[in-house]
Amino acid sequence: MVNSEYADLAEKLQALLNDLTERAEEIEDDLRHPLDADSSEQAVDLADDESLEGVDDVLRSEIQQIRMALLRMENGTYGTCANCGNGISRERLEARPIATRCIKCA
Repeated sequence: MVNSEYADLAEKLQALLNDLTERAEEIEDDLRHPLDADSSEQAVDLADDESLEGVDDVLRSEIQQIRMALLRMENGTYGTCANCGNGISRERLEARPIATRCIKCA
C-alpha cells in the first residue's frame, strides 16, 4: 500500500511505467522482424536494429528504476536517502521521482 503522501507521485510513476513498457514492447516487436533479402537493405536494417536496441536498453533501465521506486513506496522507504538516511525533499522527488539519494548525497 502506497503512503498517501506520495499517492500523486505513485500515479505519475505508474502512468510512465505503462507508457515505457508499451514503447519497449513495440521496439522488441520491431526487432523481431526478419531481415530484407536485399543485402543493402540488410545493412540499413542492422544499423536501425542496433539503434533500437540502444533505445530499448535505456527504456528497460528506466522501467526498472520506476519499479524500484514503486516498491520503495509500498515498503515505506520511499523518500528516504539510501546513503545518509535523511529525508529526500518533496521538490526533489517531484523533479526526479526515482531519486534514491537526497540532494546533499547526490
